[in-house]
Amino acid sequence: MNLDLKGKTAVVCGSTDGIGKATALELANYGANIILIARNEAKLKETIKALSTKDKQSHHYIVADFDSPSELKKNLDSALSEIPSIEILVNNSGGPAGGKAIDANIEEYRLAFNRHLICNQILAQAVVPLMKKSGYGRIVNIISTSVKAPLPGLGVSNTIRGAVANWSKTLANELGGFGITVNNVLPGATQTIRLESIIKNKAKKLGKLESEIEKEMLAEIPAQRFASAEETAAAIMFLVSPSAGYINGINLPVDGGRLASL
Repeated sequence: MNLDLKGKTAVVCGSTDGIGKATALELANYGANIILIARNEAKLKETIKALSTKDKQSHHYIVADFDSPSELKKNLDSALSEIPSIEILVNNSGGPAGGKAIDANIEEYRLAFNRHLICNQILAQAVVPLMKKSGYGRIVNIISTSVKAPLPGLGVSNTIRGAVANWSKTLANELGGFGITVNNVLPGATQTIRLESIIKNKAKKLGKLESEIEKEMLAEIPAQRFASAEETAAAIMFLVSPSAGYINGINLPVDGGRLASL
């Protein structure tokens, strides 16, 4: 199996915490040059130091807030003007706040749409020409199992994640002939800051202990545990590798078997 990423450059978004950071570390371990994107420059600098350079890679970062698509585009265009090639894009951004779809205001939907779909589009338009030039491209969107089964209490997230999934499938159809694949990874309950926030908010809303909410969530997972960020990163690593060149336009759950459907 060819998992070698030496000589390839990967843009990894939301890469200072959780799944994004674990993915950046994993791709660097397999030889990729990494371009981190996140809004906290101090954390970006810390993450850069943690990335492997055993294959003499060169790592960089871009400071950008995904709540401001125009800022992302400006900073991205400036940085990429000096990058000769990009073969991998991992789209990842923090999910919207919880709550019922019917109760969400229009601004919540607008912000979520910008943060996820619009920013993904800006990133794809920036890197696809470079992927076409090299004849190798891998785009992986980290979204949610909610694209297969909407999650209670995550109305805005369910809606936007579904839009990203269909955007991704459309791109897969359009770009497959150029040696570019576009796939989605659907994390289940993963030990991240977002999961902690979901548990805390749900406990407060229902008047329960956080330990009770955690126990209820674990009961829905056949694996009987939460995922580590590194386990999701491993799935992403395979999808961006040379060995995954004929896997295109799929939704890959990494959820311990929680989804009831195939």
